[in-house]
Parts: sequence; structure tokens; C-alpha cells
Amino acid sequence: MSTTTRRRRASAWSPLTARVFRALWIAQLVSNVGSWMQTVGAQWLLIGHSAELVTLVQTASSLPVMLLALPSGALADRYDRRRVLLAAQIAMLSVSSGLAVLAFAGKLTPGVLLGLTFLMGCGTALMGPAWQAVQPELVERDMLGEAAALGAVNMNLARALGPALGGAVVAAAGAGWVFAFNAVSYLGIAAVLLSWRRPQPQAPTAGNESVLTALGIGRRYVCNAPGVRRILLRTVLFIPGGAALWSLLPLVASRSLELGSGGYGLLLGAVGVGAVGGAFVLPAVRRALGASGTLAAGAVVFAAVLAVLATVRVPWLTVVVLLPAGLAWIGVLSTLNAVLQARLPGWVRARGLAVYLLVFQGGQALAAPVWGALAAGAGLTVSLLTAAASLLACAASTRRWPLNADAVDPTPSDHWPAPPLVFVPGPTDGPVLVSVSYRVGSESRSAFTGHMAHVARSRRRTGAYAWGLYQDGNDPGRFIENYLVASWSEHLAQHHDRLTATDRGHEELARRLLVPGTAPEVTHSFDVTAGPVVRDATRPADGARTSG
Repeated sequence: MSTTTRRRRASAWSPLTARVFRALWIAQLVSNVGSWMQTVGAQWLLIGHSAELVTLVQTASSLPVMLLALPSGALADRYDRRRVLLAAQIAMLSVSSGLAVLAFAGKLTPGVLLGLTFLMGCGTALMGPAWQAVQPELVERDMLGEAAALGAVNMNLARALGPALGGAVVAAAGAGWVFAFNAVSYLGIAAVLLSWRRPQPQAPTAGNESVLTALGIGRRYVCNAPGVRRILLRTVLFIPGGAALWSLLPLVASRSLELGSGGYGLLLGAVGVGAVGGAFVLPAVRRALGASGTLAAGAVVFAAVLAVLATVRVPWLTVVVLLPAGLAWIGVLSTLNAVLQARLPGWVRARGLAVYLLVFQGGQALAAPVWGALAAGAGLTVSLLTAAASLLACAASTRRWPLNADAVDPTPSDHWPAPPLVFVPGPTDGPVLVSVSYRVGSESRSAFTGHMAHVARSRRRTGAYAWGLYQDGNDPGRFIENYLVASWSEHLAQHHDRLTATDRGHEELARRLLVPGTAPEVTHSFDVTAGPVVRDATRPADGARTSG
């Protein structure tokens, strides 16, 4: 790699050199501005009714993400992600157009407004996992951190611009026009997606599995992927303390600093400016500290900011202190997102990211009322300092539970030979019992069983719902690995779609310990109680046994 290329890749803006990513980023910025403008319009229409209705706008927008993130991830893995994104844009354009028409006609009641806002949130939930999952297709893997940071920059720019523009448009022309602008804003993303010549994705070998089945497979993958679980753990440890800023900042503005709505907007703007500026320095921070170090540093900075908010009553100093809060927020979230994207293989990437979005959104939603209740009962200062202490504990825990960001290679690997059988099973035949026999010398048996623990997780990640390793009682040097897969199509998916370079590496480490000159012997057996699977042989019977 040339020095120029290294310098380009080290830039915070390097992902924007990718044409499709750049076009989508710009279109998304316009759409995000439109979404914030629409939020202002919706809240403005409800101001005359009650404070509870105003707050329900945010609930109606965010609740669908919690309800639909996992099914949306399954859809994005089962179908062409480009088409899923297009469907989401068309749906949100239609709903926003309906809002505009009803607003211009003066028939937009609170119930209808909240209902249509909920439908807009459903479109956002459908789009989220697919949007995250296509990022590795748009930029090179070593740019994923910068791409995630630019996504956060996009959101913060929109948060700064959208409410101001929305308020001006509503004041000058009425709420209907912000709904209309938001509807038009979806056309930009749709146009880029239509022009994107994405390679036709290969149909999954597992066939036309249901969404419920796909959800179960995604759950099994996450449960058997320690690195993914570690990322989710780090999210769980950071988000509650981090959410305290967003939950309590209005109280800091009104009670501690005695500011009005304009002052609160200034505080939010300071966080946004810090997040945008953070994109410039994050590549250097990651190079210096690594992924785990960046998380620890971000948690410490955020804790320090909360501690200052708890004790300082000077508005200008609070504005200055909130700048590094934006940097810390974007640093932690973009690092978690980038490491997760780099770990997940393509066949399950959207489902893994959907779980992350659910943990992220759910953590914020559950933590907010806790901090509010604590502030009401024990005081704002105690609530902020408690959140700061939780973030310090989060930072300290990175030594015990680091991310190990570079420990996994999700590159697809088609290293299993085709299973030769005496008959051709149907796609739904099963369950399938796969048995693998190994010859292991006495000096290597302990190490072999240790490596096979990693192989066990690999089998479960890719489709096995039961696994066991057995030692022959009559021949201690013979080990038999058994695992069950739900159907023949599921097992073929293991062969052709789901294995990665990391899975191959674990298998190779175990096989290096076999008795020299021997190789694993693999057999495939079918549950005869589950249906008629006995057929006439279509090839010689000696093909039913093969070395793996």
C-alpha cells in the first residue's frame, strides 16, 4: 500500500471517496434534516393540547424500533438489502405525503398524527438493520470506523439544522410544508439506491426459511459468538450512564443554569459540535488507543462531563464542557458499531446489528425514567454523579472484558467438501445427524478437546442446535463429534454460505493434533421417525463415507 493511500485511509473523511457511500451520505443528511423538521412540525401541532401528547411524538417514533428491529434484521438477511431499503423509503414517503395532505386540509387530528408518526417509525425500523448491514459493501473494511463516525456526524448535523429549519418553516408557512419537505427528502435516497448497481446477492442455500426461523438462527448465532456478546455487553455497560446526559440535560438547563428553551438548544448544539469535530480526531485516537482504549477513554470523558454538570452553575463553562461529551459519544458508539460490523459475516450481519440496535435503543429507553426518578427523589446532583460513577466502572471493566477487535476474520470460506450420499435428500429432510470421527494420540487429547470447544461454537453459530464430543470406551484414541442440524438445506447452508475463515482456523488447529496419516471421517444420518427418507441408491454406497 502506498504512502498516499495510507494517508487517505487515515483521514476521517476517507469513506466519502467511495462514490455510492458519498451519494447515500449526502442523501441521508437531507432526509435526516427532513425528519427533524417533521418532528418539530408534529410537536408544534400538539402544543395546544397537552404536554403528554407532545412527548408521545418521540415515543411513537422510537417504539417501532424496539418492536421491529429483530424482524427487520431477519428480512434484511433473507432478501436483497437494496430492495428492503427502497421499500422503506417508499413507505415513509407515502406516510409523510399523507401527513402533508391532511395538514394542508386541516384534518390532522392528534390521534391520526401520532398513528402516522408510528408508521413512520416502522419505516425507520425496517430501514435500520439493512442500512447498517450494507456499509461493509460500500467502503473497505479498514474504513468502517470512519464510516460509522461519519454516520454519527450526519445525525448530529441534522439534529443541529433540522429543528431550526423546521421551526422557521412552521412559523412562516405552517406545519404542512415540513411534512411535504420530509416526503420529498426520501426521493434522494431512493434515487441513489435505484442507481446503485449492487451485485446480485446469491440466494441463501437454506432456501425459503420463514422469518421466525431466521430469527431463531440469528439468536443462536449471537448466543454462540463470544465476540459479539462482548460488544453487546460493552453497549449495556455504557448506554445507561451515557443516557443520563440526554435524559437530564433539560433539567440541567432549566434548574441548574436557569436557561430557557433557547439556552437548552445551545447546550444540545454544543454536544453536536463536539460530535462533528470528533470525527476529525477519532482515527488518530483509535490508532493510539485501540478499540478497547477508545471505549475506556470515552467513558472516562463522559463521566467527567456529568460530574461537571452536577457541580457547575456557569452556563458558558457548561457549553464548553459539553464539547468533549459529543466527541466521547461519537467515539464510543462508532467504535462499537464498526467493530460489530467487522465481526459479523454477511449472511447474518443484519440480524446481529438488529440485536445491537435493540440493546442500544432499549438501554436508553429503560435508563431514562430511572435517572428521572432518581433526580426527583434524591436530586439532580446525585443522579448525575451516580451516572458518572457507572461510567467509570464501565471504563474500568474494559481491562476485564476487552473487545479483541481483530480476533475474528468473517471472510466466507467454502472449505467443506460436498457430502457424498447414496441418495439425494430433500431440502426439508431432517433432522440431520452429522458424525465426525477423529484419531487422536494420547499426548494430544487434552489440547484436542480444548480446541474442539471452539469448533462446537462454530457448529452452533452456523446451524447446529445440539452438539457433543464423545470418547470411544473401547478405543480411547477415537473421538466422535456429533451434532444435529434441523434440515438438509440447513446443513448445505453450513457448507456453502455460513462458514468463515475463523471457523476454518479453529478446525485446522484441532486437526493438527490428529494421529499423523489419519483424517476425520464424516457420516450423515437422517431421522427415520420424522418422515420417509429411505430411497433407492443413486450412487455407489462407498460414497457415503468421506474424509473431512
